[in-house]
This record gives sequence, C-alpha cells and structure tokens, in this order.
Amino acid sequence: MDAKKQSGELAEIASRMAASGNKTVIFTGAGMSTDSGLPDFRSKDGLWKNVDPMELATYQAMRGDYVTFHSFYSHRFEQMKDARPNAGHKILADWEGRSLIDCIITQNIDGLHADAGSKKIYELHGSVGKVRCMECGAPSTQAAFIAGSPCECGGKLRPGVVLFGESLPEDAMDASWTASEAAGVFIVLGSSLNVSPANQFPAIARRAGALVAICNRDVTHMDDIAHYRTHEGISDFLTGLDGIISAAR
Repeated sequence: MDAKKQSGELAEIASRMAASGNKTVIFTGAGMSTDSGLPDFRSKDGLWKNVDPMELATYQAMRGDYVTFHSFYSHRFEQMKDARPNAGHKILADWEGRSLIDCIITQNIDGLHADAGSKKIYELHGSVGKVRCMECGAPSTQAAFIAGSPCECGGKLRPGVVLFGESLPEDAMDASWTASEAAGVFIVLGSSLNVSPANQFPAIARRAGALVAICNRDVTHMDDIAHYRTHEGISDFLTGLDGIISAAR
C-alpha cells in the first residue's frame, strides 16, 4: 500500500476513535499472539496445519480419547508457558488505561491481554490459565493437569477452554454483542473470522454504523465489509496507529 494513503487511512481511524469517545472495540484472534512466539491456527504455518481440530480440541475427544486430548493440551501449555505480551498487547493495555477503547473481545486462550495489563476482556474461548475437574468442577492447576494428576474426587482434569461441541460463555457473548452494537470503531486483529457466531461481531458493528478495520495476515471473508484492511504485522499496525493518536493528543 502507498505509504501516504496508509497514513491517511490510519489518521481516519484515529480520528474516528477520538470522535467515538471510548467506544472503540478490539477483537483479537490467534494472530495477535504470533509476535509472542505462539503459532496461529489457520494460516499456512498455523497450529492446525497438520492437525484436525475436530479430532483433538473437542468435547468428544476429551471424553472418548483422554490420553490424546491430554497430550495435545499439555503441549499447548508448554508452548504458552514462556510467552510474554508483545508490543501490540502493551499498546492495547495502554489505550484502555487512557480510556481510548471500551473493551477487548478475544478468541485467544493464552491470557496475554491480562498479562499486559488489560482489564475489560471478554474471553470467548476461555483460558488455559484455568483448569478444573471434568466431573465436580473443582479448580486445579496447570501443573496438576500436565502431570496427569486426578482431582480429589477422582475425576480427570481439563483446561478451562471452550472446546468444539461446547457453547460459548453466555455472559461474554452477551457483553460482546452489546459492545459491538455500541461501537464507534471496531478493529479486528489477527482473526481469520471463520468461527461462528463470534465472527458476526464485525458485521454487527458495521450495521450499527461503526468504522471497521481488519488487520490480518491472510484475506478474510469479511474483508468486503471493512473500511480499512491490511495484511501487515499487528504490532506494526498498532504502533503506527498509536503514533498518530499520540501526536494528535
């Protein structure tokens, strides 16, 4: 993209963010965390490249093939344990602290938004930082899950993530829907927008009159509803936008 045109479009986003008060909503997917060393899911080098999620990340797999399910999520825990918030996570936390955004809606389970200092986060797919018993629901720890330790009741442990075949949390979905309808600006960062119903939030925001921006490595099927689209790195995009916002204040 022409640098002058890109700068103008970023300036428009910044202007709309300022005009909407703190009614900017951020929607993040796995691409948000690639700069923290975590693979995304559906790009050519993503986590699902050689894995069928419908075989491993499902309620049926957890109940029917716990050994394989446990191995997969133990590997995920190991991948995430050394991950730290990247520049993009920190910018979003700073924006919240400066009342520039309303909330973060995230499909991510890595907890990096919270680690960066963000507070108002709607975790649609849960968090690997939470472990509970499959039977009695008692909380436990990542270490106990990885070790294969049972709950005190004898039940097996599971990560606190939403698996394929399970419903998304109603409270997070309701809050995300309300925020999307009220958004003045809606920014998608690193999501393929392939997973329903969460992928409807950009369309909800657009219908309500919000400016929609999408920053994702690959093309999404919702690019045509966006006012602004870019395939550059998320940290670079946010750094550029943050520079314009800061210069205008």
